[in-house]
Amino acid sequence: MSGAREKKRAKKMRNQPASVTLPAEPGPFSGGGSRACPTPGDVCSEQQQKFSNQSSGPSYRKDQYFSKGQSRGERGRGRGGWQGGHQSVSEEMPKYITVSAFAQARAAEISAMLKAVSQKSSNSLVFQTLPRHMRRRAMSHNVKRLPRRLQEMAKKEAEKAVHQKKEQSKTKCRKARRRHINLVAEFNHRQRKNIWLETHIWHAKRFHMVKKWGYCLGNSPTEKSYRACYRAMTKQCLLQDLSYYCCLELKGKENELLKQLARICSTDAGLTFQEASCLSGRFEGSLNLYRADRYPEAMLGPVTFIWKPRDGSENRQLWIWVHPALKQDILRELKAIFQCSEPEEICISEPVTTSVQEEKQVEVVTSLGNKRKKEDKEGEKAVPVKKIIGDGTRDPFQSYSWISRTTGIVISDRSMEILRYRLIGPLSHSILTETLKAASVQTEMADSETELNNWWVENCKDSEKVSLHQCQSAVFELLEGMSSPSDMPPGTILGLTVGDPRVNLPKKKTKAMPDFEKYQDNDKVRQLYLKGVPADCAHSFIWDHDICKNVTENKISEQDLNHMRAQLLVPGSHLDLGPCESKIPILLVQQPGKMAGEDRPGWGSGWDICLPKGWGMAFWIPFIYRGVRVGGLQEALKHSEYQRTPHTPNDFPDCQAGMQFAKELEASLLEKFKRRPPAKRANYVKLGTLSPFICPWGQLTKNWEERMKASGGFLCPSSPHPNCCTTEGQTLCDPKAEAVREASPENDEAEETMEITSSEGALKTEDLTSTQDFGERDETKTSDFIVLRSEKLLMQLSAWCYPTAGKDRRIRLISRLGQKEMTEDVFLPILMSYPRALVWVNLSLLRKGNPELHAMICIPTEDDLLHLSKDKLFCGPQEPKHRDIFKDKVQKQKEKKKKKKKKDNVKSLEGDPADTPDEEATEDHEDLILGLWSDALPDVTSHCSRTVLGYVTRGDFSLAVGCGEALGFVSLTGLIYMLHNQPADKKGLVLLRTPASLQYRFARLNIEV
Repeated sequence: MSGAREKKRAKKMRNQPASVTLPAEPGPFSGGGSRACPTPGDVCSEQQQKFSNQSSGPSYRKDQYFSKGQSRGERGRGRGGWQGGHQSVSEEMPKYITVSAFAQARAAEISAMLKAVSQKSSNSLVFQTLPRHMRRRAMSHNVKRLPRRLQEMAKKEAEKAVHQKKEQSKTKCRKARRRHINLVAEFNHRQRKNIWLETHIWHAKRFHMVKKWGYCLGNSPTEKSYRACYRAMTKQCLLQDLSYYCCLELKGKENELLKQLARICSTDAGLTFQEASCLSGRFEGSLNLYRADRYPEAMLGPVTFIWKPRDGSENRQLWIWVHPALKQDILRELKAIFQCSEPEEICISEPVTTSVQEEKQVEVVTSLGNKRKKEDKEGEKAVPVKKIIGDGTRDPFQSYSWISRTTGIVISDRSMEILRYRLIGPLSHSILTETLKAASVQTEMADSETELNNWWVENCKDSEKVSLHQCQSAVFELLEGMSSPSDMPPGTILGLTVGDPRVNLPKKKTKAMPDFEKYQDNDKVRQLYLKGVPADCAHSFIWDHDICKNVTENKISEQDLNHMRAQLLVPGSHLDLGPCESKIPILLVQQPGKMAGEDRPGWGSGWDICLPKGWGMAFWIPFIYRGVRVGGLQEALKHSEYQRTPHTPNDFPDCQAGMQFAKELEASLLEKFKRRPPAKRANYVKLGTLSPFICPWGQLTKNWEERMKASGGFLCPSSPHPNCCTTEGQTLCDPKAEAVREASPENDEAEETMEITSSEGALKTEDLTSTQDFGERDETKTSDFIVLRSEKLLMQLSAWCYPTAGKDRRIRLISRLGQKEMTEDVFLPILMSYPRALVWVNLSLLRKGNPELHAMICIPTEDDLLHLSKDKLFCGPQEPKHRDIFKDKVQKQKEKKKKKKKKDNVKSLEGDPADTPDEEATEDHEDLILGLWSDALPDVTSHCSRTVLGYVTRGDFSLAVGCGEALGFVSLTGLIYMLHNQPADKKGLVLLRTPASLQYRFARLNIEV
C-alpha cells in the first residue's frame, strides 16, 4: 500500500474502537489464509494500552493484514487472503468486543457520513457540479436556469459576500485613470518607499529599473547598447541622470568650517577643503572623508565639494556631494563635529504649482477611488492639487536642516533640491552650446501681477552683474571651439543663466557637431586653453534658495507652451516668448576623465549640469533631441572601470557602505548558486576556491601579517594603526625556501588530486577571544584593515612595479620620478606602519583570458617565470584538483534529513504529534552546501599551489584596450614581498585565476596615481 493510501486508511480508521484488533503475525492455519485470534486476556491488555495512548486510534499498517513475504499480487490470487471465502472472513472476525466503544465508533461514522452528504466536498459552485450537457451560460447569474432542486442552494451561495459584485470605483475607465490629476496622485502614492527622479517615467519606458538606496533608478537600457554606449563615451556623448546624489550644504564662518573639516580629511591622501584653487570657488575638488581624527582608519567614503565664490562676507557656503549609500554616515559625522544637534524651525511649504493660475488652496486627498476635488463655500469646485515638484515624497514634519548654537553653522540636506546631469564624451561642448542659450538682459517686468523673472530684472539693473553675465556668455560660446572637455583644467566651474531650453527644441532629432573652423584662429580660445575660465565666471544664482524657489514655482507648463506653439502663424517656426521666457540659473562643472596613468589621458571627460528642481524634463528632452545616448547605473560602472578608478560603493571595502554592498552581493550570488541543480553547480572546494562570493579582505591581510611574523620579518600587534606597530628583525622570508614551498607540480601532474587537511586541523579565522573582543569594540570601528591612500607611498609602489621593456629602464624611471630604489631600509618602515593594508591595483592580461568577479590574484613561482621566458606563448600553469572534504558530511546530512522526514510521516499516520526538531542538531549541518567551504576559512594565502596576493572586484574584456582587464586590491605586505623576490625584468607579473576555473593566466600589475 502506498503512502497516500496509508494516510487515507489511517484517517478512516481513526475512530475505530481499540478492542477491534487483528494479529500482527499470521499463525498456522489449514485451508489457507486464516489467522490466529487473540485470547481475551490479550484483548484486554491491548485495549488498555491503546486507550492510554494520546492518539485518537491505533495505526493500521499493511503488515497487520498481509504476511511478510506476500506481495501485492498475491493478496487477491494466493491462498487465503481476502478471497479465502466465508471461512477466512469468519476467522478474521474478533471473538470479543466492547459494546460501548463499538457503538461510539459507529455513531462517529454515521455523523461523518451525514456531514459529508449535507456539505459540498469541493469549492465549486452549484451549477459547476452539473454534468456538462446540463450546463447553461446564464446559470452563474440567473438562478432560475438551474434545476428546481438546486435553486435553493444557489440562492444561498449568491447571498454570500464572496460572490457579491465588488463596488465599482468612480474612476474605472481608462480615460479617467489617465487624467493628469489621477496619474499624479497615483505616482505620488507609488513613490512613498522609493523616490522617483524627475526623469523616472522617461527611464521606466526604456530602461530596466532597480530599487537602490531609497530610489528607483534606471539600471541599463532595454535595447542592445553595450558597445554603442562605449562609442558614445569615446567619440560622441553619453547622458546620465545623477540627481540621486545627495547635496549637503554647510553655511557659516570660513574659519570655523575649515577648522572642523580638517579633522575628517588628511593632506597625506590628497586634496583637502583648504585647497586654495577650490576655496576660491573656481574649481571642484574631490577627497576621501574619515571619521574625526581617525585617518587612515574609519573610512566614510569619497565626496566632491564646491565652494561658493567669495562675495565679501566672512560667511561661506559649501556643497558636499555624496553617494546616497554614504549619506547617513557622513551627515552623522558632520553633525557631530559641528555640534549641530538642534534642527531649525520646520517650515511646511505649500504645494508647488506649475502655473500662475493654480494658486488657490486645495486639499490633498490620498484616496485614489474618489474624486480629488474640494468645494468651497460658494459651491464652486477648486483646482485639483498638483504634484510637489522634486521632493514631493519628503515628510513636511521631518527636519532637513540643523544648526549649531555655539558656532552658528547650519547644515542643510538639499537632496533632490538640486538636479545634476552628466554629459560624457568629446561632443559635450557642442551639445551644451546648441541646447542652452544665455538669457537675454531684461530690465522690465513682463507682468506686474506675477513674480516671473522678478529676480532677474532686479539683478539686470546692476551694471556689474550684467557685465559678469556677458562675460560668462562669451566664455560659454567659446566652448564650441574646443575639441574635448579634457582640454579644460580639471574641475573647472562656470556659472550661467540660460533661457528656457524648450523654446529651442528642433523639429526632429539631430546630431550636434562642432564647428572648429569658426574658432580656428581665435585668440580667446587659446587663452581659454592656457588660463581656463576666469575666477569671476564661477558665480551663479543657483546658490540662492529664494531664486531657485521662484524659478521652480513660475515655470511655464508644457500645456501652456504647446498652446502658444499652436497659435503661431507659421507652424513649426521659432517661438519667441520675449520677457515671458523663464530664466534658469545653472552651474557647469567640468569632469576631467582619466587622469592617472600614461595611456588614454582625458578619456571619459565631460560636463556636469546643476539646475533647480522642477526643470528636469525641460532640460532632458532637448539634450535627447541633440543626439545624446542615455546610460544607467551599469554604464556609470563601466565608465569608472575604463578610467580604472574605484566605483562607489563597490570598491570601498573599508567603509560601511562597501561592506554592506559586499554582504548583499554575497547573498544574491549564493541564492543564484542554490537555484541551480546540484549537478550543474561548480564544486568550488575541488577547484580550491575558498570564498567564491565575497572577498575575505580581513582574513587576507591577517594571514599575510602572520606569514611575516612566522618568517621573522617583523613582529607587531594586530592593529592597522601606524602608531601601534613595533618591529623586530630586519629580514624578510627566504625567497628560495618560499619558492620551493610554492613550487607547482609539472604539467603532466596537474591532474593529480591535491590532498587538503581536514577542517579540524585547518587554521581558523578567528579564535574565541577575538570574537568576544569584536563584540566589545567601539561601534565606529569599521574594519580590521585599511586601504592605503597615501599619494606618496602609492607613487613609490607604482615606480617599483612599473613594467619594464628594456635593460636598466626601471632605474632610469625611478630616478626620473624622484623615487627611491627598492631596498630593505626603504620598504621595512612601510611594512611597520601598515601591516594590514590593501592597495588598489589594475591588471592587464598578457594573452587571452577574461577576468571575472572575485578572481584570485596570485604570485607566480620561479618555475612559472622560467617557463614564460622560454615559451612566450605560455598562458599559465594549472591548479591541481583538490579533494572535497565536505562531501561525506553533505551525504550524511541528506540521509539524516530523509530518515527524519520518514519518521515524521510515520508519526503523522499514527496520529501522534510530531516531535519538535532538535535545533542544536540541525544548526550544525544547516549551512552545509555541496561545493562550498562550510567551516571557518583556513589560511587563504597558502590554500592553493600559488600564494594568493589579493582579489578582483571588477573584471571584463576592455573595449578601450582590447584585452582582459581587472581592478582589485592586493595586500601591501604581499605586494612588497613579491616585488622584493621577483627578478628585475619580471617585476609586476602576477597570475589570475577565476573562481570556477583551474587555469592561471599571466597579467601585468600596475598602480596608477
